[in-house]
This record gives sequence, structure tokens and C-alpha cells, in this order.
Amino acid sequence: MKITKFPQSCLWIETKDKKILIDPGTLKYKEEYFATWNTADIILITHKHPDHYNTEVLKKLNKNIKIYSTEEVQNVDKSMPIQIVKENDVIELDDIKIEVVHAIHGYQPLLKGDKEVHENVGYIVDDGENRLYTTSDTICFKNDYKADILCTPVTGHGLTMSAFEAALYAKEIGAVLTIPIHMDNPAFPPDLEFIQTNFEKYDVEYEILENEEMIEIEGKT
Repeated sequence: MKITKFPQSCLWIETKDKKILIDPGTLKYKEEYFATWNTADIILITHKHPDHYNTEVLKKLNKNIKIYSTEEVQNVDKSMPIQIVKENDVIELDDIKIEVVHAIHGYQPLLKGDKEVHENVGYIVDDGENRLYTTSDTICFKNDYKADILCTPVTGHGLTMSAFEAALYAKEIGAVLTIPIHMDNPAFPPDLEFIQTNFEKYDVEYEILENEEMIEIEGKT
């Protein structure tokens, strides 16, 4: 499994000869990304915020690429061909199973009105060798999910887990590798020292990827 990080929470997963694009947003988007994104087999969107959902770019992509997300995302632009999913659904992509899982977007007063998220999901991509779980913007919650690779926000600010909760969450789900995401918004900057302190305190193996950096997971982690 190859994992490439794009800005904010955008991930490009290559496995079993398939390409999966997750949360392609507007934040720090570059035109040079288009050629890669246009070769995706499927696109997964977690929620409606534009840093996860770039409608203008998605409209230009190959019409054969299937886009999966929630009804709330569909309602942002009804012209978008969204295949609606909800938690506990399973998307099958040949030998790859993608589980649609629970997520709870945090709330604070800056999200009043149309910015508040009422439908939010995460995804667990299972290729038979590894399980990669991207949480979406979520606060910590009790669950029985298991994954080898965890991709999760760590910036807090009432909207997502901080590094403290993320470290505990990684241990809870059995992640062998944690990749922090959602760190590109200057309004909610990451505290790199706090991340390091908490991940090391709880003995969590982690890798902070630069945008466009790729990591390859050889076999089962």
C-alpha cells in the first residue's frame, strides 16, 4: 500500500492496482494535482467543508470516477454525482473493502449556521493486508474499530482530537503507524512539540508527511 499526503486531509491511496482519493479539498490546492487525481478509481469525501470537498475541481474530473459521500455533501451541490453512503455501509472495489464508519465533527461558535456539520463519516480501507483508517475531522469517541494505519487530525481547537486524544485513540484501535493530517490551515496551526510529547509519551509510532510525500507500507504492518 502506497500513501501520498496532499494538503490538509487529502490522501492518495494506491493498492491492489487501484487508486483511491480521499478528501480532495480547496486548501493549498495546486493545478498540478489534477493530472494525478484524474486517474483515481474512486473518491471518498468525509464531510461538506471545502477543505475536504473541492467541488470545482471534482466537476472537471473524469466522469467515470465514482464519488462517495453523505447526503449532506450531496446537498452542497445537487449537480454533483454523489453516491450516498452512511455509517456501517461497505464499498467494494474489487478485492478492496472500504468500511464507512462513525465520526463526530466538533462544534464551536465559528461553525454556526451553514458551516455546522450534521453528517460526518470516516473510512477504513482494507486491502486484505492492511487496514487504513482515516477518521475525518472528529473528536474522540468510543468504538471497537481496528486498523494498522491511522490517519487523523491532531490540531484540536474543539473541532478534532488533539495530539493527546489522538495518541490514546491510536493505541485503542491498535494502529502500528499513525499519520497526522489536517495541519495546513493557518487558522488552526499544529503544535508540533505537543504532538511529539504526547505520541512519544504513549509510545505511538508516527510519521508526519509533507504535502506530496509518499510512504509505502510493505505487506502487513
